[in-house]
Parts: sequence; C-alpha cells; structure tokens
Amino acid sequence: MKSNCSSPGETGEAGNPHSPRPKFLLHGRHLELGSELGRGSSWTCCSSTPQKSPLQTIGEEQTQNPYTELLVLKAHHDIVRFLVQLDDYRFASAGDDGIVIVWNAQTGEKLLELCGHTQKITAIITFTSLESCEEKNQLILTASADKTVIVWDSNTGRQVQRISCFQSTVKCLTVLQRLDVWLSGGNDLCVWNRKLDLLCKTSHLSDTGITALVEIPKNCVVAAVGKELIIFRLVAPTEGSLGWDILEVKRLLDHQDNILSLVNVNDLSFVTGSHVGELIVWDVLDWTMQAYERNFWDPSLQLDTQQEIRLCQKSNDISIHHFTCDEENVFAAVGRGLYVYNLQMKRVIACQKTAHDSNVLHIDKLPNRFF
Repeated sequence: MKSNCSSPGETGEAGNPHSPRPKFLLHGRHLELGSELGRGSSWTCCSSTPQKSPLQTIGEEQTQNPYTELLVLKAHHDIVRFLVQLDDYRFASAGDDGIVIVWNAQTGEKLLELCGHTQKITAIITFTSLESCEEKNQLILTASADKTVIVWDSNTGRQVQRISCFQSTVKCLTVLQRLDVWLSGGNDLCVWNRKLDLLCKTSHLSDTGITALVEIPKNCVVAAVGKELIIFRLVAPTEGSLGWDILEVKRLLDHQDNILSLVNVNDLSFVTGSHVGELIVWDVLDWTMQAYERNFWDPSLQLDTQQEIRLCQKSNDISIHHFTCDEENVFAAVGRGLYVYNLQMKRVIACQKTAHDSNVLHIDKLPNRFF
C-alpha cells in the first residue's frame, strides 16, 4: 500500500475506463445497483504530516463516491443484511423480513421472491445441486430465527427441502468443498451431506451459540462461541468406523469480549475481531497467536486536522463487525470507520474513522483495490 495519493486513471476491463461494472450496496431496506465509472484512488492514504506518524489517515480530498447510482432496488420490507452472488448474471438478497429475492445483476429486475421463513434470515450460502435433482443447479440455503433451514432452487424458486429439527437458531452456514459436506452452527455444530442427511453433531455448546465458522487445514474448522474460539476436527468414515465424528481439539481463550468477526486471511493465517476492538491474527496450523492489535482509537495516532475530543468512548465505536482481506492487508470495519491492518508490519497503516454515519456492519473487497 502506498502512503501518498496515487493518480487516477486506471483502466477497467478490456482497457475501457468507462465500462460499467455492476456493484451492489446494502442501504437499509433498499439495494443500490451502481456502476463503477471512475478509476481514482481507492484506499490510498493522504496526510498533511506524513513524516510524523506511521499511521496515515485517508484524506478528505479523496473522491468520496466513485460510483454512479443507477437503480435503487425496492422489494424488501425490513433491513437487508445479506447479499450472495449466484452467477455472473444473478445475485440474491435476504434480511429481517424473512424473504429471499433473486435479482438480475445487469438490469436490477426482480426475478424471484422466495417466501417460506416466518422470521428473519440469519445466514445464507450457495452450493451445487443435490444428487436427486434432475439438472445440476445452483441452490440457495437459508437459515432463520424460526429454527429452520430451507434449500431453494435458484432457477425456479421452489423449496427443495426444509429442515426443522433444530433446537436453536442457526446463526452460520458454511460449505466444506473438500469433504463434500456443509455445516450449520447454533447452540451445537451439525455436519450434513448434500442430500441433507445429518451425519453427526456436537452436544450443546453454549446458549450464546456459534456465531461464525471458517475452514482451516487438516479437516478442521474454527468456531466463534462467545469469547472463545473452538477448533473442531471432522473425522470422515473409514473402513474401521461406522460414520462421521466431530472432535473438539482446542479452545483459544485470548479474547476479552465476544468475537464478532472471523475470516480466513490466506493459507497461513486467519483473523478474529471482538466487541472491544481486539484484532488477533492466528496461525492456521498450530493455532498460535501471530499478532495482536487494539490501537484503533489511540489518540496519539489521530491525524485529523480538526481533532475530535472524546470524553467517553462507547464500546460499540470500537467493535470490529467485519473483515475482508488480501494477501497483504486486513480491512476492518471498526465502529463507524474503516481500518487497514498490514500483516507484514503488524500494525494499522491507514484509517477513515468516520466512514459512515452509523456502525459499518459489512465490508467487501472489489477489483482494482476498491472496497
């Protein structure tokens, strides 16, 4: 990452700087379908005193909105919390109204409305069709606070199957391609095959439940449960065993508060973020702590021209709600701001402390170093 402003003018696909590329932004109950028209600096940093501090604040002179709004997609009746890409032409949205809507990514046309849940949707993933389906197709799997999981055919909107055996809300879903299974996390961890057969499950973990899951090597997954990270190993059937099994391998107790975000960084590490602003980088093989950061609101690092005096810092102002990563950096949504943490230097190298008027709940990396 450069520490001074880069010049705009990078070309888009096929060398055309003005070729539109659809972008989707969550904005309350609406979706904003936009086209990236500018190619200015993205998270490049600016500062009036670059020699006095290693932290660079993103300058006000930077282009505030490099996107041109094309359409506002109105169909949901409550907050939209999830967007998933189905293919190059379609994406799906879901949220607190319990409805999944499939959209045309080019025109913004509503293609399908999937109604089946009676409460808010808490997780959504996509995966390929079940063996019983006539044609291979992209399926949508949704979990809800109504304690059900529904599999939908993304082409027809038909319910393929509904699972209603959960004792608690499923808060996260993930697919393990290598083992050809998918996992659901709530008050327990369940392993399912593509036919939606329950292969195995853990006993009750906690009332807090599993809030996030990521896959790591050696057939293991990391589960965020309150302040703890639990490493589970999945054991596939062999000639000497009757079925699948889940083994708890280790518990990591280094966070001081509830873990809100968990994501794989690369083949070597994963990263977690907590309610009180702790960022921890972990080794994926031995699960040791590689780096610890909590200087997201250190007054000595603030370089804004108009200093803001904060007599009382609210805890949710420093909560790390979400991560996205590249090979060099972790981009963190911290309170209302966005921070760039460099993995090699092991420190925050750039920030925009008030990127939004309220807490940033989701951040994603786009092409050409936009996020």
